[in-house]
Amino acid sequence: MDRGKIVAIITGVISIGLAIAYLILVQLLDLRGAEMIPAPTSILPFVF
Repeated sequence: MDRGKIVAIITGVISIGLAIAYLILVQLLDLRGAEMIPAPTSILPFVF
């Protein structure tokens, strides 16, 4: 194999690994069951 093909395979494996780790992290955070409460808007200044 040439060097470019090896680099492409390695970066592909790293990319897939990061994607799977991200999905696992999101699932773990979602399992906590904490209710998603939006930020209070009454204290924020009205800016256009």
